[in-house]
Amino acid sequence: MPAYPQPLMDCLGLAVAEDIHAAVALPSFDNSSMDGYAVRYADVTTASAEGSVRLPVVGEIGAGQASLLALQPGAAAKIMTGAPLPTGADTVVPYEWTDRGVATVEIRQAPKQAQHVRYAGEDVAKGDLLVPAGTVLGPRHLGLIASVGRAQVAVRPRPRVVVLSTGTELREPGETLGHDSIYDGNSFLLAGAARRAGAIAYRVGIVPDEPRAFMTALTDQLVRADLVVTSGGVSMGDYDVVKEALAPEGVWFGPVNMQPGKPQGFGRIGEERIPVLCLPGNPVSSFVSFELFVLPALRRLMGMTPEARPAHRAALTRPLRSPEGKEQYLRGWYDSHGAVVSPVGGAGSHLIGDLAGANCLIVIPPETTALDTDTEVDVIELDVEF
Repeated sequence: MPAYPQPLMDCLGLAVAEDIHAAVALPSFDNSSMDGYAVRYADVTTASAEGSVRLPVVGEIGAGQASLLALQPGAAAKIMTGAPLPTGADTVVPYEWTDRGVATVEIRQAPKQAQHVRYAGEDVAKGDLLVPAGTVLGPRHLGLIASVGRAQVAVRPRPRVVVLSTGTELREPGETLGHDSIYDGNSFLLAGAARRAGAIAYRVGIVPDEPRAFMTALTDQLVRADLVVTSGGVSMGDYDVVKEALAPEGVWFGPVNMQPGKPQGFGRIGEERIPVLCLPGNPVSSFVSFELFVLPALRRLMGMTPEARPAHRAALTRPLRSPEGKEQYLRGWYDSHGAVVSPVGGAGSHLIGDLAGANCLIVIPPETTALDTDTEVDVIELDVEF
């Protein structure tokens, strides 16, 4: 997706598409870091509790309202935090070391030279590289970019993701269930995952198992979609509506050597050739498929790297068995401090309760059938930014 300038607050969580350099220095002028008195260091070197120094106060300098631009030798000026240091002054004496006088001030402690002065450019010099291209912008980046005067930066926009759940048996949460119906959790699961990834997610109402109704609903949504994600209807059954409707449109459907999530579909549809990812309907299969296929696609659209979640190594807390021939993605609880992982629940692709209680996926290679306690495995953390 092409990048274009956007207001700073709209850029939070997006990857900047340009190097951001400082147009001004930070600070942009010498200023005080304390409320106190601007002085020449040479005039206050002898100040102490036993022998204070008294200086005339010739003015007051507030932040954003500086009228005193220069300070003569032997004088002091009240100065507020952030206010510019007048020419001739090189040190700030804090209020706590004085009698806080108005016409004259008694200074009872000698500061160090240049104490409580923030010099121009000591934080950021003009022209410094602040944020390299590709950085995902967080609140601290926005604060820094705004501080050097940038109101907009170039980022790739958030992808618009349309999520459709198919199934005549599905009901909206809050509706009454029949003896053969279930609540639609998948669309909330997938739309939530897309939003968390940084996309704009549009959850569409439930689509029944009828190809014409599905195509009508899908076509109506393409105008606001950069990516379409469907769940259900992609296997080999008699009512797999997504496969029946989209295979004639050139969308590929087939098995992937993984479990859960074997049946998958991918292609492009409509005049704009919008990409569509067709995921299986069991909730765990749908979620694992999102993590492996949809999430990297979204991050590529947004210019984020790495595109896929990185894997970590962790030791199993109990033995595991896995059927040969498919790469397994089992739910687990990863303890990053101890670098250990505990399997959570069973392997069934319908067990969404166990999925909600996990914070990682345990990856078992297709050739592995048995793993002992303390065996190291790859784990993919699910609840961390990357």
